[in-house]
Amino acid sequence: MQVQANIAIAERISSISVSSTMKVAADADRLRSQGVDVVDFGAGEPDFPTPDNIKQAAVRALEANFTKYTPAGGTTELRQAICERHKLDFGTDYKPSECLVTVGGKHVIFNLIQALVDPGDEVVIPVPFWVTYKDVVSYAGGKCVFVDTDEQEGFTLTAAMVEPHLTPKTKIVIINSPSNPSGAVLSREEFEKIFHLTSKRGIYLLTDECYCHFLYDSQPFSIASLPGAKETVLVAGSLSKTYAMTGWRIGFGLVPAPIVGAMTKLQSHSTSNPTSIAQKAAVEALRGPQDSVGTMLAEYRKRRDFVVRRLRAIPGVRCAEPKGAFYAYPNIGAALGKDGIRNTLDFAERLLEKSHVAVVPGEAFGTGAHVRISYATFLGELGRGLDRLEQFLGELG
Repeated sequence: MQVQANIAIAERISSISVSSTMKVAADADRLRSQGVDVVDFGAGEPDFPTPDNIKQAAVRALEANFTKYTPAGGTTELRQAICERHKLDFGTDYKPSECLVTVGGKHVIFNLIQALVDPGDEVVIPVPFWVTYKDVVSYAGGKCVFVDTDEQEGFTLTAAMVEPHLTPKTKIVIINSPSNPSGAVLSREEFEKIFHLTSKRGIYLLTDECYCHFLYDSQPFSIASLPGAKETVLVAGSLSKTYAMTGWRIGFGLVPAPIVGAMTKLQSHSTSNPTSIAQKAAVEALRGPQDSVGTMLAEYRKRRDFVVRRLRAIPGVRCAEPKGAFYAYPNIGAALGKDGIRNTLDFAERLLEKSHVAVVPGEAFGTGAHVRISYATFLGELGRGLDRLEQFLGELG
């Protein structure tokens, strides 16, 4: 007689949720596989192809049989290239010993939080926040301390908003500028004030620079360039957005060498090294021509202006203007409570089911009246999707 296994999932897994952005992508793919014409505003990735020089570097790596294991924390060549590019772009001075290469930007944040946060430690997170911050802190046993921002002020953050949330238990403050999902950009002045608040208390300041090159009204800046910043500033970076390399899965951390050691130890038992071929491509991305970045930014600006204008023309919709990244975060709160729609989770599911438009619900980012719209797709597709959204809202009454 066969005994049925007693499936008991570890308690720590129950502390986290499935990534909402990944769920939206899966739901959209499911409908597309059934022949449904889906307009996908959920994808958080550039629609541009990876530049040819980067792809050719990968081809050369294959031809040279660069297909074996590398050091767990990445090749010395790539770590040096990351330090060089960050210095050229922001004036920092990191050494390869202060750099770790990871399997994407999400991986470096996971490794950092697991290496630094003990149960009971507090991590300060501005709202709206990128979906993964909350879950990786919870997974480590930490406590998320949320700082609400004001939609009327464009979701901007100030040092005065952060300071009341700092306690003796605060281990890390996370800043994502430009922000996913809101596109808000923290001013250099306020960023420096927050750095001074955290550094004098011995609190780590984690700067997620995933979208750092996609700014519409200001110049790229890294808080890690300030004198003395390297002691407490933790840089989480990625090649995914900057070079349209989402599928290549290359991220990096620039942090004190002892933390690199702790993260490398963890990584050696999880993913081991990032893909060898992708590392060679990443070196070319960092050391090769950078003109593709400006080309993408110019196109994102056109799309940003189009999307914000169209959203603001829809009755009952408000939308703060994104100052960076490639997301709009409109307030669709006027639709809640209509036709049985209780929250933005219901709204997103109904919009996809009825109008075949994929968006990410605001609950995933810590707010209850918004949805995230990625405008990393061509203008014609943006127009089609926004027409469907407007019609859907109109039919709700």
